[in-house]
Formats: sequence, structure tokens, C-alpha cells
Amino acid sequence: MIIHNIPPVWDSNSRLMILGSFPSEASRKSGFFYGHKRNRFWKVMAEITNCPVPESVGEKTSLLHNNHIALWDVVSSCDIDGSSDISIRNVIPNDIGEIIASSQIERIYANGTAAAVLYRKLIFPNTGIECRQLPSTSPANASWTFERLCEAWREIIF
Repeated sequence: MIIHNIPPVWDSNSRLMILGSFPSEASRKSGFFYGHKRNRFWKVMAEITNCPVPESVGEKTSLLHNNHIALWDVVSSCDIDGSSDISIRNVIPNDIGEIIASSQIERIYANGTAAAVLYRKLIFPNTGIECRQLPSTSPANASWTFERLCEAWREIIF
């Protein structure tokens, strides 16, 4: 069983939440979300928010806070082979209730299919907030170009 070791990023002004499935090996090692150098999450966020691509954890956190975005993952702990979402089993979900209650979150987005499926199964019954699935920013989702990802992800911007 691997335990999620990255705390959520959010504040009382967060208006939307993005949920991944579970941190990749690179993210777990770096201690922050989307740590794999080929994951396009931070480049997409920079493009759609008209900000420079953040490099440090502080810059990434500021980008999220400045755009009222909360970021976390659906899974708190699980068995997983490497970084493969398909291998996730024995899932214990994160409790996002406190974040929802202590913020202004109106919308929830899932970064990819695994996060959406897990959210709908494990968290939606407790929140009642629908989750909109966006295409994964993972390098494994190579069929989506950077431009297509940005076009799809623009819907999160208020």
C-alpha cells in the first residue's frame, strides 16, 4: 500500500478543483503534483492562464492560488505498479469535504479517465458535485497534442 504524500493546494478563495488519480513515482519523489518532466499539466496551466511556466513549487502554488484553483488527487492510498493508473487497486479515497466546505468550489474537474471514474465511484456520493472529465496531461496520452489539450482545458477558466 502506497500512501499519498502530497498535501492539497487550496485556499478559501478556491473556486474550482482539479483532481488527478494518484501521484506518479516522479511526483511522489519530488513531493509535488505533476513532477514528471514530460507531464504537460504545468505548461497547459501556464498557457490557459497567460502566465509563465512555473518551475518551483512556490511558483506552481502561486499560479493555482492566483487563479482560484484547488489541486489534489482522488486517491489517498492504494496499491499501484509504478505510475500506472490501470494498476490502481485497494483504493482509499481522499476526503475533499473539508476543502469544499471551507472554500468557494463550484466545479470539479478530473485530469483524465482514471481520476474521473474513481471520483464518480468513491467521492461523488459524498459531495453530490458532478465532475467534468478533461483529457489527461500525462505523457501516456500522446494522442492529444499540446494545442488540443489547451483547447480542452480552457473551459476551467472563469
